[in-house]
Amino acid sequence: MLSNHLQNGIETAKMVWSRIPNAEEGDHEHAGLLRKSDGSSVESLEYEVVENHAYWEEQDQRGKLFLVYYVVVKWFFALLIGIGTGLAAVFINLSVENFAGWKFALTFSIIQKSYVAGFIVYVLINLVLVLSSVYIITHFAPAAAGSGIPEIKGYLNGVDIHGVLLFRTLIGKIFGSIGSVGGGLALGKEGPLVHTGACIASLLGQGGSTKYHLSSRWLQIFKSDRDRRDLVTCGCAAGVAAAFRAPVGGVLFALEEVTSWWRSQLMWRVFFTSAIVAVVVRTAMGWCKNGNCGHFGSGGFIIWDISGGQEDYSFEELLPMAIIGVIGGLLGALFNQLTLYISYWRRNHLHKKGNQVKIIEACLVSLITSIISFGLPLLRKCSPCPDSDPDSSLECPRPPGMYGNYVNFYCSKEKEYNDLATIFFNTQDDAIRNLFSAKTIHEFSAQSLLTFLVMFYTLAVVTFGTAVPAGQFIPGIMIGSTYGRLVGMFVVNFYKKLSIEEGTYALLGAASFLGGSMRMTVSLCVIMVEITNNLKLLPLIMLVLLISKAVGDAFNEGLYEEQARLKGIPLLESKPKYQMRKMTAKDACRQRVVSFPRVVKVADIVSILQSNKHNGFPVIDHTRTGETLVIGLMPRSHLLVLLQSKVDFQHSPLPSDPRPGSRPIRHTPSEFVKPASSKGISIEDIHLSSDDLEMYIDLAPFLNPSPYIVPEDMSLTKVYNLFRQLGLRHLFVVPRPSRVIGLITRKDLLIEDSEESDTVELQSTSVRSRHRDRSMLRNGDAESPLLNVLVQGHTSS
Repeated sequence: MLSNHLQNGIETAKMVWSRIPNAEEGDHEHAGLLRKSDGSSVESLEYEVVENHAYWEEQDQRGKLFLVYYVVVKWFFALLIGIGTGLAAVFINLSVENFAGWKFALTFSIIQKSYVAGFIVYVLINLVLVLSSVYIITHFAPAAAGSGIPEIKGYLNGVDIHGVLLFRTLIGKIFGSIGSVGGGLALGKEGPLVHTGACIASLLGQGGSTKYHLSSRWLQIFKSDRDRRDLVTCGCAAGVAAAFRAPVGGVLFALEEVTSWWRSQLMWRVFFTSAIVAVVVRTAMGWCKNGNCGHFGSGGFIIWDISGGQEDYSFEELLPMAIIGVIGGLLGALFNQLTLYISYWRRNHLHKKGNQVKIIEACLVSLITSIISFGLPLLRKCSPCPDSDPDSSLECPRPPGMYGNYVNFYCSKEKEYNDLATIFFNTQDDAIRNLFSAKTIHEFSAQSLLTFLVMFYTLAVVTFGTAVPAGQFIPGIMIGSTYGRLVGMFVVNFYKKLSIEEGTYALLGAASFLGGSMRMTVSLCVIMVEITNNLKLLPLIMLVLLISKAVGDAFNEGLYEEQARLKGIPLLESKPKYQMRKMTAKDACRQRVVSFPRVVKVADIVSILQSNKHNGFPVIDHTRTGETLVIGLMPRSHLLVLLQSKVDFQHSPLPSDPRPGSRPIRHTPSEFVKPASSKGISIEDIHLSSDDLEMYIDLAPFLNPSPYIVPEDMSLTKVYNLFRQLGLRHLFVVPRPSRVIGLITRKDLLIEDSEESDTVELQSTSVRSRHRDRSMLRNGDAESPLLNVLVQGHTSS
């Protein structure tokens, strides 16, 4: 029945997705620009190098010294990203822990006199913190809501979403996370830390924020989307490393979950960035040990040390551990489906009513969460403290909000504790630490764990999607560790072995739920080992992760993929759809091709840009015999820059002189790059006089003379793999060529440096033709075209 329910949910989600407008259907006016319901635009990034005249002139001016400088600056930026993300994590953790510490200390002191007064204070503090968070998001940084991981995954997949990587988003993410997590909502700060690291990396890559006058010219080195993509990847890894104190897990998270392109050079820089974060966090923790951090104590930076727990496991324990994996896959898939339903309803009904409704909703969720976390422990009967063990550092009882087990809450006797308050009326980090703890058999009753599981699971589902920064790692660990500990209790009672620890099963439950919801395997496995400091449990964690992922995949996709689809982020997954095998490249070309002549009138450019939203245009020229030739691809962003600058306008409708050096290039490649997450220049922002409209522009020096092309009968599967693996934005579809001018093999691509000169020799068994001067190739006229056929495919993205 559950399978049928989730299958129906999958079909509903597909229907939801089909209603979202895309670039391949509907109004041609919106071709290449996916419009979300909130009005923001989703636009493809340009990872391909445009090898036009401006690019080659810039390359000719750069020597080997610049290449060394370029590499050094990349490593320096990796250092800055690590330091910046580490400091941001320190600030967030210190703030959250101190707010939570003050809240619980004040509440506990008040409830010694009156539980009613303590409840009112507790609710008001949570309400103020959540209100501050949702106000920041709704009025200052709307893009900072949620975890941000689906948006960053989309960016690294080649999709730019307006506002995701801006400076105000970074500020909103940091302070919004402090309010939402400190306010006790059923969410975490780990997802927002990934987004924070990505924002820091993006801002460094473009030299800061010009809007808020926080930019520096000496930082403005990396202008291409390709370089920024690598920096953002470093920022994502740094965010995970800072959130979990798991540098290796951060590297693997970036590799497995968020990035779509990976290189060995990038691996080194990502690893270096994560190592820097680990150093910064460890330094901060050492400073806090001296009592300089207020209520920070042992919380904040997650590490739930269970190295002193279960030493070994027996063969008969593998069955209940496998059951934990199955439970994690089922509950994780159900969580994804429920959050998809609720997010869809919020998006299309509730949040359309304005910011005031978003604020009321977040405050209402905060009120419900506070009532449940404070009220349910009051209904639970206290338990007597266990006999003290001289070898144990555990103390019973302890006040709420303090590091340790056995919280005293609404207990009539001094040596009693409330097991439900130990996990409910506590910070999430300390609650997880209590659930993972060893040598605490029978600390929690099955009734309390089941009550907490049902209520917290419901709260996590309802809270997900509110207008506050929200991560799902910590709620997932809370949910999983609860049912894992439940299974551990039954195993202890069944096998009657003193060596079995309930905390071990809690850890496996946490891993299984995250695997069943997020569908990560390798990175999640390493993260769980790093945060628990217990390598002996690695095979068991691998087992439950494989089982939970397999079970979850039988019902729906991972949490981030589902949310990205709902938000209208057109991700290109690693594998093409099965039905693409029976389609060709020509079948996918549904748009009418709009092209420009080589020398085009300014008025014609303006008219075409206003009449459609294509982001790429073939440029057509003619030979002396009248043959039509395609000489390249002109991006829309380049046209807008040329129209805005006006320096390349000419009176003559004839092409400019093609000889080298006959015409200076007044633009650098960096001028054509749009700032990250910004709308860039639009045709409405450009003002031209009537005289300007009568001028002409020669597009040849600015177009991309060598775009990628595929024959029209190539299978769509091969086209998909080529498009995704190269990170393309446009791909020409052409008829089958009539002749072949050469054949490149592996040996043709092996370049050997000459010791006597700066030239290179191509090691090839084929017959070499005479090398033509590269500058002549770049500045030749249209009789040496890119293509000798007309484009038959669509070029919008």
